[in-house]
Amino acid sequence: MKDWLTRIAAWSAIAISAGSALHAEPLKVVATFSILGDFAAAVGGERIALRTLVGPDSDAHVYEPRPSDAIALARADVILTNGLEFEGFMSRLIAASGTEAPITVLTEGVESMEEPGGGHYHYVDGRAIFHAGAHDPHAWQSVANAKVYVGNIAAAFCDADASGCQSYEANAAAYLADLDALDGEIRSAIAALPGDRRTVVVAHNAFRYFETAYGVTFLSPQGVSTESEAAAADVAGLIRQIRETGAGAIFAENISDTRLLEQIGREAGMALAGTLYSDALSGPEGPASTYLAMMRHNTAALATALAAQ
Repeated sequence: MKDWLTRIAAWSAIAISAGSALHAEPLKVVATFSILGDFAAAVGGERIALRTLVGPDSDAHVYEPRPSDAIALARADVILTNGLEFEGFMSRLIAASGTEAPITVLTEGVESMEEPGGGHYHYVDGRAIFHAGAHDPHAWQSVANAKVYVGNIAAAFCDADASGCQSYEANAAAYLADLDALDGEIRSAIAALPGDRRTVVVAHNAFRYFETAYGVTFLSPQGVSTESEAAAADVAGLIRQIRETGAGAIFAENISDTRLLEQIGREAGMALAGTLYSDALSGPEGPASTYLAMMRHNTAALATALAAQ
């Protein structure tokens, strides 16, 4: 772990010396994680060669970069990041790579939400890991924010490849129309739910933008300790909240360990209702292989669980 920056820097120097002058087609694009990669593919189409650092069903919070990642950054024409301190590894990787590519922060222009307590917990291998940050980075969980991401990507691609700008803008316009349709679908599905059946429990606090945009309340074990197991008082407090709010379902997340949620479910008398996709897409054979599919899957899972009596 301690020498990864040294190894990455060495490989980056090789990559840069190999020639990073004028880029040839296709545009070389690096996106930090799968959701951003999907946006980039939709806008770039066949004009880009895309590399995504953190792949499907993988947690960017705990990702450890590899030398090949630095080589990709060193050779890139455009680098796409989420920002809001989501990719904790990225500033060090950029420095180690020596890249001269512009860094596009896709949350630029998004009205970000503050993180309660200065961060949130997520769960890996049964451990609660604290992700510190002043702002909630999960802005893509609102379709309106996803449209900002897409606009920022189109602008970045046009800046890097003026001859392809018309193509990027056309692709972005078509995708924005798909996002408008998606937003309407989500609003209709949630509006059809009873007003007292709109609260669920999830593994970590990743859905606050969805909550604000669409009116579903998400509870999570936000305040648990960072020890290997949550304290009994923490779990008891969440169970009281579940009962007080009448939470209708409890969901696993594709990037999170399920053991804590299973424990909470047993205590609250609730079985897991399924899996929501928060910080990563599924693999190509899964139900959330694109952003559009992810949001439709999550909405359908919520609607099905909360409509049940």
